[in-house]
Amino acid sequence: MLFAANWLMRKRSNNRADPVPATSAAPVELAPKQKALFREALSALEEQHLPYAVAGGFALQQHTGISRFTKDLDIFLTPSDAAKALRLLEKRGLVCEVCDPVWLAKAHRDGYFIDLITGMSNGAITVETSWIQRAHPAVIVGVDTRVVPPEELIASKLFVVRRERFDGSDIVHIIYSLRGKLDWNRILEIAGEHWELVLWNLVLFRYAYPAHGNYIPQSLWTNYLAVSRLRFGRTT
Repeated sequence: MLFAANWLMRKRSNNRADPVPATSAAPVELAPKQKALFREALSALEEQHLPYAVAGGFALQQHTGISRFTKDLDIFLTPSDAAKALRLLEKRGLVCEVCDPVWLAKAHRDGYFIDLITGMSNGAITVETSWIQRAHPAVIVGVDTRVVPPEELIASKLFVVRRERFDGSDIVHIIYSLRGKLDWNRILEIAGEHWELVLWNLVLFRYAYPAHGNYIPQSLWTNYLAVSRLRFGRTT
């Protein structure tokens, strides 16, 4: 963050019109039409008492304070509630489509999107009612709403490991911002058999923040190492 701030100051001092670097945590102002769309959608869901929780960049900002530009609003729902939300938003005049029945539908207008997400694209994790029940209160675009808990947010980012996008940095920032005060058992419960992805991100955190290794409970390292030894046949 310090590097990004210094970089931006140098650019401004040289009177150059370069864009703000992607790593900047400066607050991002939404375009009027974008804000109006997000407010309308959230208000509609609230009016109908449809269970949901906001994820994505807004949830990340809530838990870490980091702001970044986003063209869409990510909303987590169970599969059955996602179908209801689509019908509701379609009645409001939004263009709606099911992009992938496994995990994603979209509602859009004026080039801005609302993603209705019911799980991970590989089908490994599905949004459950407990995710919504555990959501944290938040105010987004002036609407009283809620965001997914940090544990569910971390779990949702475990599989986002692609050339064009890597969410491991978000996981690291969540752990750091919350000083490791997370329900680790909950994260492991959601990850299930994919616990190695959790371990990988813990190692990444240790590398990124070596002075804050104490944010990770020692019991996690002990258990992971024991399981790794058994899995790979090591006895020492």
